[in-house]
Amino acid sequence: MLSDLELAQSVHLKSVETLVEPQWRAPTTMRHYGPHVAKVSPALAASGEPDDAVYVDVTAITPTPFGEGKTTTTVGLTQGLAAIGEQAACAIRQPSMGPTFGIKGGAAGGGYSQVVPMEAINLHLTGDIHAVAAAHNLIAAAVDNQIYHESRWSTAFLRERGVEPLGIDPFVQLWRRVVDINDRALRNIVVGIGPREDGPTRQTGFDIAVASELMAILALSTDLADLRARVGRTIVARTRDGRAVTAEELGVAGAATVLLRDALWPNLLQTMEGQPAFVHTGPFANIAHGNSSIVADRIGLARGGFLVTESGFGSDVGMEKFFNIKCRVSGRMPQVVVLVATVRALKLHGGGPRLRAGGQLPSVYRSEAFDLLRSGLPNLQAHVENARAFGVPVVVAVNAFADDSERELAAILETAVAAGAAGACITRHHAAGGEGARELAEAVGRAATGPQAPRLSYRDDQSIVEKLTAVATGVYGAEGVDLSPAAHKAAERFEREGFGSLPVCIAKTQYSLSHDPTLLGRPRGFRVPIRELRVSAGAGFVYALAGDIRTMPGLPVAPAYRGVDIDTDSGRVTGLF
Repeated sequence: MLSDLELAQSVHLKSVETLVEPQWRAPTTMRHYGPHVAKVSPALAASGEPDDAVYVDVTAITPTPFGEGKTTTTVGLTQGLAAIGEQAACAIRQPSMGPTFGIKGGAAGGGYSQVVPMEAINLHLTGDIHAVAAAHNLIAAAVDNQIYHESRWSTAFLRERGVEPLGIDPFVQLWRRVVDINDRALRNIVVGIGPREDGPTRQTGFDIAVASELMAILALSTDLADLRARVGRTIVARTRDGRAVTAEELGVAGAATVLLRDALWPNLLQTMEGQPAFVHTGPFANIAHGNSSIVADRIGLARGGFLVTESGFGSDVGMEKFFNIKCRVSGRMPQVVVLVATVRALKLHGGGPRLRAGGQLPSVYRSEAFDLLRSGLPNLQAHVENARAFGVPVVVAVNAFADDSERELAAILETAVAAGAAGACITRHHAAGGEGARELAEAVGRAATGPQAPRLSYRDDQSIVEKLTAVATGVYGAEGVDLSPAAHKAAERFEREGFGSLPVCIAKTQYSLSHDPTLLGRPRGFRVPIRELRVSAGAGFVYALAGDIRTMPGLPVAPAYRGVDIDTDSGRVTGLF
């Protein structure tokens, strides 16, 4: 049996310029990175979308550490729509090399439903994540440089050189550095321990690059002017009296935007069956807002037909942020939500043995265990209800595995329809590509209606605490939220500073509808602790940390990088999943 990488490498790829309309192929609108990868200009979205454009968001039930095939389903559905004669494209996030070399080993779909070339998408691609990291770390260096020179020179000396003293508090760390590798040793570090010019000595740390606010900004910006404005109003430090300091005040916003300029252009690749695939931005869903860029979606919709985009993790994580943050900015709601479910995830939620990424799948997941499945079905019901609460038709896609029994699959379909899904079907795109997703494509086509009016979880004019409560109770099923004293003070401060109208972005575990990864199924009777609040003024949301969530992941005991290598004769990458 061929690996995903070997399957991807066996595909005869189309020239990237043949994937789009002839008028899009001009040097001013398309930049080639070899024959199979290109960047396309954000200006292509300016023409708007035709009346027949259909916007589809793919989400999932609460996943296992193995993942439930959401990206694979996004790609498979795109291929399936083409198989029934529809024009279709997909938009997915660019994978971070942290998970690629950590647990996943690749994140561009799988089997016969992948975005290709697979090694390109998982390894650097066109350098967008590096651009985010460079811009982010430039701002960090600018903050430290301002602190150093203010401690060394007089106010008059600085002003003579065009530098306004800001009085930054070096011990209030708002802007940590980033790197695109999982590295737990960098979560908390001490800097400035050398000579005086290297100080002051203080504790700081690193986050994963895709958790940078600049990544969220890139994903939510609508054009270059919007990008520049968002970078400028990003809060990067606070003064000793608590006033927010922006990148604009620091004089670094322009330079940071220059580093991000080319990264604003979405990357164009293709599915294994030759449909356009826009791969752009990579904000984590359990940490950030977890969706690919507005620009990529708009370009895909401008072509007409179907644009299938993907939200990270389950409906309680990426999909909630898709509606409450991304759709709020773009003004465009999807016509259909596709909810991916698997037998094994529902068995886990029914009380099955715990699963560990990289570990063996226990036998109960490889044979019929109907009682376990039935006990886990409330998790599916909750996610169907979540999607329906936003006023959009839901189609449940059961991503089938070879060991699933017909009885188990039938029970999922029955439960989905009873919960209010507009359609439910078995899909086998991993094994059969577009033909395996034909039934799903037809179900999505039937469910698609006209553009939907916004039905969001909260209003702009509600308080930060009210917004947090609305998501916790309405999406997670909690009884309420409990803010720490520090989070309460932060909420009050952000309201005073004029950020109370922003949406909220809750960082929480992806492994439970709640904040606690041990609460499986459809937990009840819990409250969500908010231990910290931050404001991402450039991205345009208030960022809440719920429970024990890390902004810098660690590596497992046997990381995926151990299997990655290169064939020195052919130059081909080996070992990506």
